Amino acid sequence: MNSLHELLLSIGNITLRITAEDPDLRLYADGAKEKFLVQDGKPDVDISVAWRNLVHEPIGKKLFDSGSIWELFRQDESSIFRFTSLAYGASPYKLASFDKDFSKGTIHLHEPFFPSDQRVDPICYPLDELLLVNVLAGGRGAEIHACGIVDSEGRGHLFAGQSGAGKTTTARIWDGEPGISILSDDRIVLRKDGKHIRMYGTPWHGEGGFSLPTSAPLTHIYFLQKGAKNELVPQGKAEGAARLFSCCFAPLYFPEAVSFTLAFFEDVVKSVPLDELRFLPDKTVLKLIKSH
Repeated sequence: MNSLHELLLSIGNITLRITAEDPDLRLYADGAKEKFLVQDGKPDVDISVAWRNLVHEPIGKKLFDSGSIWELFRQDESSIFRFTSLAYGASPYKLASFDKDFSKGTIHLHEPFFPSDQRVDPICYPLDELLLVNVLAGGRGAEIHACGIVDSEGRGHLFAGQSGAGKTTTARIWDGEPGISILSDDRIVLRKDGKHIRMYGTPWHGEGGFSLPTSAPLTHIYFLQKGAKNELVPQGKAEGAARLFSCCFAPLYFPEAVSFTLAFFEDVVKSVPLDELRFLPDKTVLKLIKSH
């Protein structure tokens, strides 16, 4: 159930329940996350949200500094994300604390920084993605830089690549083709579905704005490479796993999460064919993919 005081979000078939502790704290899902709101479901992650007056003080051992707006600390068994902004000075505007397996958390918002008459997205980017990445790396799957296309027969095609590789270009090439769904033009979640791999859309899209809360069985992986002509170059399993890892969002500050992610990609490349796709940025590439 979704209301001003409780939200249910499902991303990558992982359900987050976010509950406001204070009656005057009104919640909402920002941007494309609104598409991922659901009415019911057993939560995988339970999060409570409350106002606090936060101060700039030590909160445990620092594990990671993003160099911009967030830092990660470890205190006992808890992981604590601290968010700051140059506009607000040294004091954090948000602290988000989660238990060891990221199944339960508490978000504290610095009340003076939030107008009382406005709704709040307590897991606004980048916390939403940080949370999902850590939940996935706890044994559930991985998120990667990729464009996800579902064809007219319901088969999932994953086009992976770093920034500038052509993910949004690929999405725009497929956009408008009969029976085609575009799960995302920038980030895709991969998870095991029995013996197979399933791909899921996410709210974190690229410049094309493509984002759908749906999924499909993964049937082919293409590593994007702009070329002088359209061609497919088969990839070995070891090389494919390494290339997937280079495109993923693994929490590198947790060694056990890295180990799981590497093993997960080894399983992925055993399940589906892999090719490097060297392509021209136009619809001529569609014939190659459809005939393969």
